[in-house]
Amino acid sequence: MDRLHAMQVFVAVVDTRSISAAAVRLGSGQPAVSKTLAALEAHLGVTLLLRSTRGSALTEAGRRFLAHARTTLDEAEAAEVAARDEGLSLTGPLRIAAPPTYATQVIIPHLGEFRARHPGIVLDLLLDDRRIDMIAEGIDLALRGGRLDDSTVVARRVDRAEQWVVASRAYCERRGTPDHPRELPGHDFIEYTAWNAATWRFARGGVEEPVTVPATMRVSAAEALRAAVFAGLGCAIVSERMIQRALDNPALVRLLRDWTLPEGDFWLCAPAGRRMGAKARAFSGWLDEIVARMAGGGPPLS
Repeated sequence: MDRLHAMQVFVAVVDTRSISAAAVRLGSGQPAVSKTLAALEAHLGVTLLLRSTRGSALTEAGRRFLAHARTTLDEAEAAEVAARDEGLSLTGPLRIAAPPTYATQVIIPHLGEFRARHPGIVLDLLLDDRRIDMIAEGIDLALRGGRLDDSTVVARRVDRAEQWVVASRAYCERRGTPDHPRELPGHDFIEYTAWNAATWRFARGGVEEPVTVPATMRVSAAEALRAAVFAGLGCAIVSERMIQRALDNPALVRLLRDWTLPEGDFWLCAPAGRRMGAKARAFSGWLDEIVARMAGGGPPLS
């Protein structure tokens, strides 16, 4: 018995809810489908489907087997796609969405390496802080920060960065430098609305200090947050990645160095239910290398 084919038949019967409809989908005869299904049940020694004149229903064993069968078929298809992709040069467009600041601070400065490896790939970067509909916009991969609550994507954590309180030197000279998180509400504070966090949890020496910081200014773009800080408009909580290429700028001051904030996660997302192509996999692997190098050569995050 061809077990992979038998799984295909079983899944088709479940999806179409009848042997006759499964036969049409598979381009086979109804007797052949029935015979394959019976052979599969005999091989497993269990009943997978209860048949009646009104259709079929999964048994408990059938429900358990269905989940594994779908996974096996998915992996087999992925292996075939990967094998075909290996024989092709990587050419054509690759559409990637990313927050502008993450792209300019992390991705773009290293893109020459990726272009050297894959000169046939045409990168189309859609830079926006908003959560873009990947299907509607035809996005292959998207970088997103913070908490994920989108069921239309599959994601893995690709980066993690510290979060700091910063201000410009000019602001500190004008308004003073806070020595404790509880002093922040007395300062001008620029809020990045994408994070949607009014209360920040600072920690030091095992002690947590939750602080609610009212905003005196709100911005929806990380690039605007950076600009507002350098313009001396107030303090702000930023991701390390937002200011990656300005860490040595004497105009920037990191505040409350003895305190830590929870680290921020960055996720690489792909549309749910769609196979990741070879170009997207190449970019994903390259980004792992870049992030590991930035972190000091450690392994990619999982």
